[in-house]
Amino acid sequence: MSKHTIKSAVGAALLSILATPSYATTGTIQATPGATARAQELAALPDGGWLTLDKQGLHLLDAAGKERAVLAMRAKQLDVRSHTDGALAMVLDANTDRAQIIVVDTKTGQLRQQAPLPAPTYGIESACLFRDQQQLDHLFLIGKDGQAEQWVLHGEQRQLVRKLALPPHVKHCRVDDASQTLFASESNVGLWAYDADAEGMGGRQPVALRAPYGKLEGGAGALAVLPGGVALLDAKGKTLHLLRQRDGVWQAVGRQSVGGAKQLAVRLAAAPAAGAGAGSSTGASASASASATPPRAQAQLLLPDDAAKSWQIRPLAWPAPKAVVAAPLPIIEPRAQTEPMARPGDAADDPAIWLHPTDRSASRVLGTNKKQGLLVYDLQGKQLQLLEVGRLNNVDLRQNVLLDQQRFDLAVATQRDDNTLVLFNIDPAGQVSEAARFPTGLDKIYGICSYQPSAGGLEVFINDKDGTFLQYRIGRQDGRFASTLLRKFKVASQPEGCVADDRNARLYLGEEKRGVWVTSADAAKPDALTMALPVGPHLTADVEGMALYHGAKADYLVVSSQGSNSYVVLDALPPYKMRGAFRIGFNLAAGIDGTSETDGLDVTSANLGGAYAKGMLVVQDGYKRLPDGAQNFKYVAWDDVARALKLD
Repeated sequence: MSKHTIKSAVGAALLSILATPSYATTGTIQATPGATARAQELAALPDGGWLTLDKQGLHLLDAAGKERAVLAMRAKQLDVRSHTDGALAMVLDANTDRAQIIVVDTKTGQLRQQAPLPAPTYGIESACLFRDQQQLDHLFLIGKDGQAEQWVLHGEQRQLVRKLALPPHVKHCRVDDASQTLFASESNVGLWAYDADAEGMGGRQPVALRAPYGKLEGGAGALAVLPGGVALLDAKGKTLHLLRQRDGVWQAVGRQSVGGAKQLAVRLAAAPAAGAGAGSSTGASASASASATPPRAQAQLLLPDDAAKSWQIRPLAWPAPKAVVAAPLPIIEPRAQTEPMARPGDAADDPAIWLHPTDRSASRVLGTNKKQGLLVYDLQGKQLQLLEVGRLNNVDLRQNVLLDQQRFDLAVATQRDDNTLVLFNIDPAGQVSEAARFPTGLDKIYGICSYQPSAGGLEVFINDKDGTFLQYRIGRQDGRFASTLLRKFKVASQPEGCVADDRNARLYLGEEKRGVWVTSADAAKPDALTMALPVGPHLTADVEGMALYHGAKADYLVVSSQGSNSYVVLDALPPYKMRGAFRIGFNLAAGIDGTSETDGLDVTSANLGGAYAKGMLVVQDGYKRLPDGAQNFKYVAWDDVARALKLD
């Protein structure tokens, strides 16, 4: 028996003692083949081959470890994802500190360098790839002092998505694509988990920390992603920790003695289930998503063995995470976006669409700025007007309203400085001007929607954060606008969004933590609230903006499911059948980011021309990316929504 075999047998026995039984290594520890032995970093490829990085450069090896191609460079931070030609690789050029993107063509045996990332303005300590739910490839660049950036890779284009603040001294990072989690290994502290999805505020969670906060010796080192978990070396590379998330909490489930390893990779030996798509792939030959992983994934840990001057393949029985039943939501690209708010932070809130009476392409989008007033945009997103009328929250409008033998296009909004209902007049060219203000007596005015009864006139629903709703009739008296209170009712907790169905005299209103209610819009015929869609599997609190799409064959209610960064579509008539939900993603060709944490929205079925021939959806975007900026509104073609959800 060779010394290497004896050493492997002893190592396997030691691992069986240290590892938690259900996560124990199985089988014999083997060495990686051929030229992989001299690798400083290593990744397994989908075809069984290898990609290695050493002092001479980046090497493409076949399954036996025989070299097929090499790119001379001094580099570090190797990471890979699957690609139609084999694999997409990223390395950090150690001389220039620029990330290099390489297509690994396993069919022709070529390494093709792609357009590099722009020269950074700070020193890069670590870098890693991420593939999002839209199947777009991203790159995280992390500086020694904690400066960080997220870039999206689109062909030869490299676009900055956002800047981040991460811990200092992050020497290793990896992303679990399936859970959209960025793992940052802070060398002298521990491992942190961040939201990799750029949309939203984000957050972080400790995964494993050094003493006295945890059990890592000296901090965190290299890591690799496992299905539903992570393998992590401590700072000295003596112990490998196996961790996985249960009920939102990271737990240690096993550990192994590895004797001083500085690098780590994983290969999933088990094939993904039929029909599985690309998921988390950090040096793994199988890139199955969490939902497609077999019940017991036979993972292989790839670790350098300095004594033997080779890499070891250590089999690991790794229980797969619970299957994800829900299919991912379709992602729709926005067609346009408005110019950003003139105020930073949480400013944009609610849009309303005004239709030009003779030229639909000259229609307008009104939008509230909670720190400034009312803005008016054209269909290309250009700002045409700013009315600095104070802190407007929500806005709605109706056109061709007959009052005192005159016809008006009128917008209404809630003003949070003085808790008033503000009335705006819109002239035939789309020019907006303030017309009146009405006191409401509310303490914390919030949402608003307008209603045009079949008998004519204009009525308005407003609400307070305490759940109170007031219904007013807007009229004319002595040549001036006037308001009359018609009724008052209340829901149990905070509402905001609402929309009235003029055709059927129904009012839809959102109670943020409970769901969407329906009641009569006719003050003379009030009825009880009926729950149309509760918060649950389809709708995630907070329930925010809502609007009605009146189609030729069906009417739909569109609701912002703010907690899931998505939009729900259901029939506007009983039994309020769910038609589906979707998210809004990147439109890289137009330089537009996706949306998240949407407050208000509006929709029209009117033919606005071009992409909007079947109507347009306008939504508020809580976080402007690509790059970071002040909030704005995104325009979506209804035809794209209809095709994604197979609507009539």
